[in-house]
Amino acid sequence: MTRRDLIQKVLIGGTTVLIIPKVMTSCSKDNTGDTTGGNNGNTITLDLTDAKYSALTTAGGFVNVQGIIVANTTAGYVALDNTCTHQGCGISFSSANNNFPCPCHGSVFSTNGSVVNGPATVALKSYSVARNGNTLTITL
Repeated sequence: MTRRDLIQKVLIGGTTVLIIPKVMTSCSKDNTGDTTGGNNGNTITLDLTDAKYSALTTAGGFVNVQGIIVANTTAGYVALDNTCTHQGCGISFSSANNNFPCPCHGSVFSTNGSVVNGPATVALKSYSVARNGNTLTITL
C-alpha cells in the first residue's frame, strides 16, 4: 500500500465517521421546532401578545410549535400532534370544516384527534390547553 492509498483511506474513513451520524439523525423526527414557546419539559406556554402566535387570537387561526399544532376552533383551543399517523405528513387546520386534514393522502382528524376519514387508522395524540389571560399553556 502506498502512502497515497493510506491517506485516501484515512480521509474516507474519517469523513464517513463524521458524516454518517449527521445524515442518519437528519431523517429522524425533530419535535424541537420553535424553542421560544417556553417549554419546561412538561408544558409549553404561548404568549398570545407575541406576533408569532397572533393567529391564535382569532377563531380559525392555528400555529405549529414544537411538533404540535395549536388551533383556535369553534369549541376553543385544541392542541394535537402535528404529524399524521398514516405516513408522517404534517397536518393543517381547516376552519371551514373545523377539522385537521392531512394533505398527503386525505386523512382527516377531528378536533379531539380521532380519525374522521382514512387511510389513517390511529388517532392523533391530543394535549390539554388552558388559557389564562394572554397565555396558553399546553400540558404535554
